[in-house]
Amino acid sequence: MRTMKSVLTGAENKIDVVEVERPTPGPQDALVRIRACGICGTDTFFLHLGGMPTGADGSTRAIPLGHEPAGEVVEVGARVTGLAVGDRVVVNPQGAPSGIIGCGGDLGGMDEYLLIQDAEIGRNVAVFPDDVPFDVAALNEPMAVARHCVNRSEAKPSDKVVVFGAGPIGLGAAIWLKLRGVEHVVVADVIPERLETALSVGADAVINSATEDVTERLTELHGQAANALGQPRAGTDIYIDAAGAPAVFQAAVDSAKWKAKLVMVAVQKKSDAIDLGGMLRSELTLIASQGYPTEIFEVTPELAAHKDRFARLISHRVPFSEVDRAFELALTPGAAEKVVVTFDE
Repeated sequence: MRTMKSVLTGAENKIDVVEVERPTPGPQDALVRIRACGICGTDTFFLHLGGMPTGADGSTRAIPLGHEPAGEVVEVGARVTGLAVGDRVVVNPQGAPSGIIGCGGDLGGMDEYLLIQDAEIGRNVAVFPDDVPFDVAALNEPMAVARHCVNRSEAKPSDKVVVFGAGPIGLGAAIWLKLRGVEHVVVADVIPERLETALSVGADAVINSATEDVTERLTELHGQAANALGQPRAGTDIYIDAAGAPAVFQAAVDSAKWKAKLVMVAVQKKSDAIDLGGMLRSELTLIASQGYPTEIFEVTPELAAHKDRFARLISHRVPFSEVDRAFELALTPGAAEKVVVTFDE
């Protein structure tokens, strides 16, 4: 029996690296040797819980982790078309019949090999060029999340936008906004190093919201406008919340001019401190953004075309032999921006 290493949820905030049987592809499947896989906040969410919740009693079960993989095709089923051994690929983790890869399904992208069930180009797998590093290709899934958020905003070149949160999704949104031709993009965060990264990937300005008044700075950068009652407000057209903190939501409400938009892409932390009534004073439009209904492979060619720019989002590249350290970094607030686990050649 051929085996491989698989990363599972272990005890609370711990992983288990176990030896499991290596998948054997059927006639409609492909087998991918994983070469890089990013760690997402969803992975750490399951680690905090100690696995996938299974009942009201708080019980959990261990699950394979990782839904941001990139790798190389090593076996192809007889009925699969368009794929060949040696192709470098990214996958759609929501395209597996057995459940979402790395999020409760039977398969995990942080395994040495990943079975692509019912492999079909453009549906659950896409090929990327040989000159794109595997670690950058592993950003495909989170950059699809960021792209959907920008698409939901319907940002126009003439718009002025602020992105709250300079993590991978927020920075990805900033990149997509600039590639879309948006006139002025500001990124706000509380960590200076992340703000430096924001400027390096093309943000026009940054705001340290721990030390600066957000409304005042936005007014300086985007001019002065008014809300529905004629009260002075910043001239910002679109607010993107990639942070999920109640203070961010409230900052947008406090700053918003008449008919501004707020796009929510981060998972929101519950709070009673948000003044929803304040939205009336600006007729603020709230738009929710979830996942990537169409964007998962729409982003792949542009990710390849701008690979050096997207590479700046990766703060740590950790070899699979040190995967425990990789997850420790991801679990430590402020220790890393984006951790990608790399697999041996």
